[in-house]
Amino acid sequence: MSDVIRVGLGERGYDIHVGHGILGEAGALLKPLARGPVPVVTDATVGEIHLAQFLDVCGKSGIDARPMVMPPGEGSKSFPGLEKLSGALLDSGVDRGGLIVALGGGVIGDLTGFAAGILKRGVAFAQIPTTLLAQVDSSVGGKTAINAPQGKNLIGLFHQPRIVIADTALLATLPRRELLAGYAEVVKYGALGDAAFFDWLEANGVKALSGDSDALIHAVAHSCRMKAAIVARDERETGERALLNLGHTFGHALEAAAGFSDRLIHGEGVAIGMALAFHLSVRLGLCPGQDAERFVRHLKAAGLPSAISDIPGPRPAPDALIAAMGHDKKVKDGKLTFILLKGLGRSFVTSDVPLDAVRDVLSG
Repeated sequence: MSDVIRVGLGERGYDIHVGHGILGEAGALLKPLARGPVPVVTDATVGEIHLAQFLDVCGKSGIDARPMVMPPGEGSKSFPGLEKLSGALLDSGVDRGGLIVALGGGVIGDLTGFAAGILKRGVAFAQIPTTLLAQVDSSVGGKTAINAPQGKNLIGLFHQPRIVIADTALLATLPRRELLAGYAEVVKYGALGDAAFFDWLEANGVKALSGDSDALIHAVAHSCRMKAAIVARDERETGERALLNLGHTFGHALEAAAGFSDRLIHGEGVAIGMALAFHLSVRLGLCPGQDAERFVRHLKAAGLPSAISDIPGPRPAPDALIAAMGHDKKVKDGKLTFILLKGLGRSFVTSDVPLDAVRDVLSG
């Protein structure tokens, strides 16, 4: 079972290939895009598990792959990390007509895409995501960035990949915590715009997380199909694409409060952020309480955190979190932007949210 989803952006459109064991097809898929040396950017953790296989696949297709291994973790998504990678890419001899490959999770994809976008004013790149979070979210849509001390993903640009190859077999090597973090982004699609998909996840999500190949492919492909459709309609996030940030206004602030550390990884922050968005929506009289309860119940059933109290360590003060939200990219005219809900599958964007209500939810 495999699927191909088209991201319809005209001349800049590309295919997302989703399937079990399709890394073996990567050489044939990348060969038409490859010219000269092809830098393959990964991190030490992913490289130890998947790099040798990928280099072998490239070699069999006549691709001159040049591995570049970065340290794992959010620390590489920084100016020092960008400087290190950019220097290595320049030294590799890749030119503007060449191709750079990102082999890894969201950090590697974001960093590599940003470096590719600014290198020689734009070099093509391919995404080969190795985490569930990257397969269903960060590898699709062209958002690339590094972090700043003021917040997450504040320095970046839009640079669409030429192809995405999502091999669900690679997810078997993921630590359970990383798999669950990615599942938060899968649940997001049901919550923001597809109640029927949320129903399916309630019935099949645990099966997908337990390694059922068909269920996992369906979850990844459906998520990618939803994101591809939204990106095609609103590439630069001037409207509808903002819905994909459900849970992220709260989540990024929680990540910053945790020092972008292992206390709280991105998908966990999004899970808690979505739960907070539901609670805020109920608090404002916008969403039925039973929908919020059902959503939180599913997060807990999957094994995801759903409350600020689930984060280990000292609890961040509500005003500190609100201040962190002030650095969010979605702030407009000095107002915080939230993705709220009228029910499961019915999200909307608003800046008309009383801070007292936000403070109450953060204090709960």
